[in-house]
Amino acid sequence: MNTKKFSIGEFSERTGIPIPTLHYYDEIGILQPEKNPSSGHRIYNHQDIITLQKIISLKFLGYSLDKVTTLLNESSFNMDLNESLSLHLYALEKEKEQIEQTMRAIKRVIKLVEVEGEVDGTVLLSLIYSMSTEQKQNEWMEQQNLKVVVEELSKKSEEDQIALDKTFIHLTKEVKKLYGYPVEDLKVQEMVKEYLEATFSYLGENLIQKLADIDIEEVDIQQFENMSSSPFTEDEQKWFNQAMQYYMQYTE
Repeated sequence: MNTKKFSIGEFSERTGIPIPTLHYYDEIGILQPEKNPSSGHRIYNHQDIITLQKIISLKFLGYSLDKVTTLLNESSFNMDLNESLSLHLYALEKEKEQIEQTMRAIKRVIKLVEVEGEVDGTVLLSLIYSMSTEQKQNEWMEQQNLKVVVEELSKKSEEDQIALDKTFIHLTKEVKKLYGYPVEDLKVQEMVKEYLEATFSYLGENLIQKLADIDIEEVDIQQFENMSSSPFTEDEQKWFNQAMQYYMQYTE
């Protein structure tokens, strides 16, 4: 039997666990070493190392310290542990998806700022908000039987997405500059034309054809639009929509 004793400093150095953490573990009762009866100093032994290894193992699986305290008292594990681990696994998978989505958004923003040099704060935050709701947008489209759209958009490269972001930034600049012009003005209509061409180019003929076959009237578009953020004022958005309608009417 290993009877070697360790001071808290020695135990910390041996296990790599900071002394304040060992203090906390003692306070909450998850790892309570012997105490020197005269000085009150903590005295650790080999069994405490084993207990600490169990704590680290259970924390690694994602359990809270409260749950770890309960599991430490188990001499064996059954299907209840599997059920608990499955829940933890699901939570970790969702967290992983969120982290990956955030990383993709950060990379897009970095690249966009590098290319543009400077981006209006309202426009950039509007883009970031749309990026943050992409998962919700995809879930909404799947609920509306638009899974084919989700699948096609998922194939778009980072370069394609950056190009679309640049189109959006250019559009906002033009809308801010031309707002108030008659919607039939040539400059306004040229702006709409460039925006639609860039959007259609991003979507591609295959996806455009699939979208054309969908009965959009049955889809709650307003709910989808609420998942994105517009850099325009209400009046600017209304004016741009009118410019779009005019363009579609006279180019049919």
